Amino acid sequence: MIDFNIDNYLRISLTDVILVCISTALIVLFAKHFFWNKIIALVKKRQDLIQENINASIELKEEALETKAAYDEKMKGIGKEAHAIIESAKQQANQEKAQILSEANAQATRIKDAAHEDIERDKRKAEAAMKSAISDVAIEVAKNIVQKEMDEKTQQAYVDAFIEQAGNNEW
Repeated sequence: MIDFNIDNYLRISLTDVILVCISTALIVLFAKHFFWNKIIALVKKRQDLIQENINASIELKEEALETKAAYDEKMKGIGKEAHAIIESAKQQANQEKAQILSEANAQATRIKDAAHEDIERDKRKAEAAMKSAISDVAIEVAKNIVQKEMDEKTQQAYVDAFIEQAGNNEW
């Protein structure tokens, strides 16, 4: 049978320790001689890449903050500009309103004056027609009364004088 003792496998001897240290040193020296520069270059390249990413992130953040500040300033300006546009539109609307009212009042006044002129013209025509009708009636009456005692011109003068006196009075 096999004599198996666990202590033989778990024991630590000085020889084993020295051999492990020497082999580790040889591996490190071998790696340093053949691979160390490549490893350092790879690590340096990786560090540079990470630093570039950090710097780019910082620059992007600064640009974003500047863009945000410019946007905020522009929004303030847009608010003021919108207010100015609204005020300008109000003023223009008020001016147009005043102009339209002025034109409407002027047109109403013209229409009113034209109506008064039409009324006055119709009134004068009616007065002239009435004077003519009255004078014709008066002449006929006078003709009948006078029965050819006066000539027609004298009769017309009397009638016109009568109409003038009657015409000066309000109808």
